[in-house]
Amino acid sequence: MKNSRLLFVYVLLFAVCGCNSQNKEPAEYDWDAKMQDMGLIDVHFWEPTIQYYLVYATKDNFTGKPLYNSKLTKAWLHPRAAKMLLHAQDILQHEHPDLAILIYDAARPMEVQREMGKWAKETNSEYYIADPEKGGGLHNYGLAVDVTLVDSNGEWLPMGTPYDFFGPEANIDREEDLVKRRRITPSEYTNRQLLRKIMKEAGFTTVKSEWWHFNACSRDEARSKYLLIEE
Repeated sequence: MKNSRLLFVYVLLFAVCGCNSQNKEPAEYDWDAKMQDMGLIDVHFWEPTIQYYLVYATKDNFTGKPLYNSKLTKAWLHPRAAKMLLHAQDILQHEHPDLAILIYDAARPMEVQREMGKWAKETNSEYYIADPEKGGGLHNYGLAVDVTLVDSNGEWLPMGTPYDFFGPEANIDREEDLVKRRRITPSEYTNRQLLRKIMKEAGFTTVKSEWWHFNACSRDEARSKYLLIEE
């Protein structure tokens, strides 16, 4: 009888523990700690005049839901890209002391890239998303950054389209035509030119389909020299 009671207690404890484990929410991965461990740089910490608003930490992005958890809260960059962005801010503030760089997105975990890739396949938008099955893009190494310009009041300068706009109006290779056809205004074109000027002077390169996106190196170089941001 005593052994039977003990067996019953063990079974009950196992059942309770099993229920609790099933109901327990999985712990969020601490991406801020991971990126710091990888040697990435919290850009705002080193240069507080560079602002950031991580769009993918909100639902105000193309997927309609937050993609960053509460443990990815900073704009991290590989030291190579961080140094270039700090230089870009210096150039900007020397020429336009009333303006500053604002970061929309910086280093991005591969798990988020996979979520974006899934959305892209479901919506036939693969052109706009670096394929995670092919190693992702430079954001996944901390070597790309999405930025805009803000004034001294914190107002974002108009650039003709919102961030992550999927359409020809976001292209940088047809802007004069876009102005002629009144798809963007002359002042929006001027703002884009200023953004590109300071980023290029700091060593970044552009992509034709996104006025906001800048690369610190080529994808081939990143894959041969640097680490993907993975758990």
